[in-house]
Amino acid sequence: MSTVSKPWTYTLHLPHDPRAPGIARATLRTVLAAHDLSPLTPTAELVAAELLANAHLHTVGPYALRLLGREPGRVTVAVWDTDPRVPPGFAADAVPEPVPDDDAEDGRGLHLVRACADSWGVSVLRELGASRGGKLLWADCQSRGLL
Repeated sequence: MSTVSKPWTYTLHLPHDPRAPGIARATLRTVLAAHDLSPLTPTAELVAAELLANAHLHTVGPYALRLLGREPGRVTVAVWDTDPRVPPGFAADAVPEPVPDDDAEDGRGLHLVRACADSWGVSVLRELGASRGGKLLWADCQSRGLL
């Protein structure tokens, strides 16, 4: 008999501190292990690392890592930040920017996210009441072997 697990969500609020992305990745590894999703760790950690690095480098405020498990063998990795601007090429209907030259020092992160994730997207959030607005970049990671 197969069991159905309830959906779960973890949110880690992070200060704008250079140690925050590493703490978030360690949290991701712990959460995935606790939910028997360790095979997803390499892909989910790469996706999280890129989204967290962008939030840290390109915004000045706090940011957050959110992990959502809604179905077996799948996790959604999402990063919220205070800047409502969507990175070029990240929206599902956007034309991706060209891959940077081999000797470029940056510019590959969102290409990696799009290549590794099963699906991805962005939600621009309006400031309402206590909401801080900003955006939420997300990517789904799935392991066919866990289904």
